[in-house]
Formats: sequence, C-alpha cells, structure tokens
Amino acid sequence: MQESALSTIGLPAALAIIMLGLGLHLRVDDFRRIWREPRAMVIGLGCQSVLLPLLCFGLVEAFGMPPELAVGMMLLAASPGGTTATLYSHLLKGDVALNISLTAVNSVLAIVTIPIVVNLALELFMGQQQYVPLQFRKTLEVIVLILTPVVIGMYIHARIPAASRKMDQPVARMQPQPDLGACLAEGLHARQYPAR
Repeated sequence: MQESALSTIGLPAALAIIMLGLGLHLRVDDFRRIWREPRAMVIGLGCQSVLLPLLCFGLVEAFGMPPELAVGMMLLAASPGGTTATLYSHLLKGDVALNISLTAVNSVLAIVTIPIVVNLALELFMGQQQYVPLQFRKTLEVIVLILTPVVIGMYIHARIPAASRKMDQPVARMQPQPDLGACLAEGLHARQYPAR
C-alpha cells in the first residue's frame, strides 16, 4: 500500500508540533516526580499491558465475535497508548508528564507484548500458528516522534522563557479544536501500528 505525503510528512510534522507545544509546559521535575513516586506509573502500565487485553478477551468471548474481528480487537487492546491520550491529558489539565512516560515505556514494552498477544490470538481464534515479528523500528519511530519534540519544548521553556511564551500562543489557539489534533495523532498511531 502506497503512503501519501500526508501520512509520511504531514501527520508526523503535525504530531511533532503538538508534542513540542506540550513540552513548553513541562519541566524536568515533572518527570522526576513520577520516577520518585512510581505507583501511578506501575498501575497505568498494568492496566494497559495486562488488564486491557484481558477485558478485551472477555468482551470478544462474551459477544462471540468472528475470528478475524476478535484478532483485530486483541491487536488494538495490545497496542500502546496513543498520543491522543497525551493531547487530551493536556487539554483537560491532567498529568501530561505521566502520560508521556506511560506512552514511552509502553511503546518499548509493546515490542514484546504485541507479538505475544497477537500470536496467541491467532492461535486461539483462528487456529493459525503464525509468527508476528517484533516491530522495533516502528516503536523507535513512535518514541522519537513523541520524546524529541517534548524535550526540545522543555529546553526552550527552561532556557528561553520569552520564546516559550511566544511559541505557546499558536498552540493555545489550536486547543479549542482537540478533535483535529486527535485525528492527526491517531492517524499517525494507525500508521505506526497498522492492523494487518
């Protein structure tokens, strides 16, 4: 399948701008606090990596979904949290640093968890013993696209506060249109973790 310029250039650029804007509001202390008090991080990772696939499995079984749909649902449940959650966390005054940390760590864990969940789902629902390979390159792309702009935004916020305030104004004007940002973010997430 050929990718358009929108998906290869436009969506990543839009996502980078959004994440840069989020970084303008963060400090290193926000992330230090999370690692000093890891309880929320551990609970979040447990919910995303274990509880969500188990709930999905229960729903798939309860509704008797067709095998192909069941495998697709399990793939979605195993996929790491997208950048949409980070955007909405910012818009709703949530803990953005925690959200970014969860996304980064869960994306690394997904290198292992997605193949395990999908391979088990293929065998259980479709009777196929196929091997879904690790998606290390795709995971690295997601981490770089999320963390690099955030780090740049944090650096600008810490070192050049006047520039940070100026740059924040266009981002603030985008905030009343969260659905646009959400669509852009989810479009990129779907590109990085496509259902096959």
